Amino acid sequence: MKYDIVIVGGGTAGCACAYNSAKLGLKTLLIEKNAYLGGTMTSALVFPAMKTNVDENINFDFYELLMETLHDIGGQITYADGNIGWFNPELMKNTLHEILSNIGVDILLNSSVEKIVHNNNHINGLYINNKNIINTDTIYTNNINLSNKMLSEYIETTYLVDGTGDAKIFEKLNLKFLNNFENIFEKKYQPVNLRFIMSGINLKEFSDWIMELDSDRNVTTSYTIDGQIHLSTAYTWDKGMNWALTPLFKEGIAEGLITEEDSNYFQVFTIPKMPDSIGFNCPRIVKNTDPTDIDDINMAERIGKESISRLSKFFKLKFKGFKNAYVSKVADSIGIRVSNRIIGKYIYKIDDLRSGKKFDNPCVISNYPVDVHSNKEGKSVLEKQKVEYMLPVESLISADFDNLFAIGRCLSADFMSQAALRIIPSCFAMGEGLAKYLYKLSQNS
Repeated sequence: MKYDIVIVGGGTAGCACAYNSAKLGLKTLLIEKNAYLGGTMTSALVFPAMKTNVDENINFDFYELLMETLHDIGGQITYADGNIGWFNPELMKNTLHEILSNIGVDILLNSSVEKIVHNNNHINGLYINNKNIINTDTIYTNNINLSNKMLSEYIETTYLVDGTGDAKIFEKLNLKFLNNFENIFEKKYQPVNLRFIMSGINLKEFSDWIMELDSDRNVTTSYTIDGQIHLSTAYTWDKGMNWALTPLFKEGIAEGLITEEDSNYFQVFTIPKMPDSIGFNCPRIVKNTDPTDIDDINMAERIGKESISRLSKFFKLKFKGFKNAYVSKVADSIGIRVSNRIIGKYIYKIDDLRSGKKFDNPCVISNYPVDVHSNKEGKSVLEKQKVEYMLPVESLISADFDNLFAIGRCLSADFMSQAALRIIPSCFAMGEGLAKYLYKLSQNS
């Protein structure tokens, strides 16, 4: 079986790349380890997407199409600030699958790459394992190996794209990463989160209470949109702002309901089509966690679940409208902000971002702040940018292989610039921009 492009990782960037590749006529295969698409948007409950305010977006066609399609089924709203990225993560799963299938993308779920075949600096193909497709329809017809009750087949490809977030394909090829050369832990990784959802909330009661408690509309807002109350509020242990929720969190700590670490970061958003539910962008795990180390991830998940147990009880006791609330969903995976970053044809630097350096082949234009979370009180960074910046497609191209690429948070960028480029809209743009670039390559070869 031969494809023009194989994309490993069906997350934000991977789905955008697959859709646009197929739309442009490239034979496209998308391989995903989970039983559904969406990556961190669905498995880690990373919603809503953050908003950028640029004069002219590029490579946003798929993002806008996805949100329009979700809106048609009630799974998306545009918030009062103009952010189109408020979505329902469960409805996102099927919507992504339908859009990609309808455009002609071959999708293989519950699958992983077993081996990559290459000659010098050129990828020839890869072997794929799939654990759940025996006795089901499959795109494969030959070279089947049923050992260990798994199906394995060699797939030839012209281009191979790593959309795994952690650069797992580059890791299999034993390539070095930018983070290998950064010796200070805090300059390699950011704290991870374990998000969750609570349901059974009286949103009207909570909205009235929190809006009266907090008059800062840069922190707390609430609107009725498409017939549902939608709101957002936040609190951190940092002393830079006069957080309205500070007395309540201090009270919870004093009463032994939560720990100081539990209170380090708190942010909530409502969810379209879920009128009694709120999504929590917390707890943020303060213990140093290497997201490439499975033992560290397991530790972070344990710490996170213990924190969720305490926090949910605290909210039920201290927050108006939470009397009958319960934890209805804990994220399937830890939310990772940064892990492995590839070494590309061009290493994007923070000076490029701050100066708004221009490039001939941009794939992203943004002005999102440099957003660095810290596990230390008062050390987080949110650096707003005075100019729009652009990311060159060369930062998605491997420095070691001529037909290997990476999209999403594992791009070739230094620690600080990656902290601005890792957000959902930029990852969508990377995927779409790379697909257009590869189509041009295919036409010229």
